[in-house]
Amino acid sequence: MRILVIKPSSLGDIIHGLQVAESIRLQLDGAQIDWVARDIFAPMVEACDTVSRVLPFYRGGGFGAFGQLIADIRDVDYDWVLDMQGLARSGVMAACSKTPRKHRIGRSDAREGSALACGVKAKLPPGDAPHAVDILREFMSVMGLENQLLGALTFSDPHHALPELPNGYYLLFPGSRRAEKEWPGFLELTELLLGDGETVVWGGDVSAEGNAHWPSDRFFNLTAQTALDVLPMMIASAKVTVCNDSGPMHLAAAMGRPVIGIFGPTPPERYGPYPLSAPSNRVVRAPEGELSLLRSDTVLAEIQS
Repeated sequence: MRILVIKPSSLGDIIHGLQVAESIRLQLDGAQIDWVARDIFAPMVEACDTVSRVLPFYRGGGFGAFGQLIADIRDVDYDWVLDMQGLARSGVMAACSKTPRKHRIGRSDAREGSALACGVKAKLPPGDAPHAVDILREFMSVMGLENQLLGALTFSDPHHALPELPNGYYLLFPGSRRAEKEWPGFLELTELLLGDGETVVWGGDVSAEGNAHWPSDRFFNLTAQTALDVLPMMIASAKVTVCNDSGPMHLAAAMGRPVIGIFGPTPPERYGPYPLSAPSNRVVRAPEGELSLLRSDTVLAEIQS
């Protein structure tokens, strides 16, 4: 069986989709899953053992690049097409496939007319603000599968070189896609961890400045130097990963690795590491939703608990 998942972005959303796709793969013996991903996320998706083939979507690549993507989609007779994005471009991709409309599944909350491309919609789970993973899990119900997550995500060796790091480090991601979700206490938290003799690694795609006086044998600043496809290996080797509400947080949770998500204005019930009930997934909430009020020793206590 061949399945095409259309979920081009963003990183956290792709990780959520991969969690569901892995559960589909485990329930359908021999199923092959192809994935439409933005070119910047393609290396990460390609490294995931869930996915057989990545079809890169070059946003801003013009009609030629988009036409090639459509040709690649039409090159395979997919048994199912899952539009997990639910926007105009993903709807066009689904509509252009050779898959019968009744086997194209869309989101019930799809926008920009994309729902017209799909013959069946995955219903929304109960509740006013369900978690993103719970929304995508409903695709399994439409396919007649058990609506449950099975197995953690695993990844092959990355194309990019993995930095040489000592064993037993704490992995911190100071950045986030939105400034209002960035906790300002990572500097002080790092000071506390280094003061306890620990090793700390900073990662992420946005540059962040550490302290020039920190010991170079126990502090490694890899911000703006971290290729997406090496993130799984870095997370797998870390004692604990500490993140803002961000893609790396969702990745660590999907891999079943210990992670602490720091939350301020966004509700962890909807955006936290999934599932929140897992012992390896923990959340620290800022008082009154104000990240500036969250003390670094509070986060340290959670790390050491």
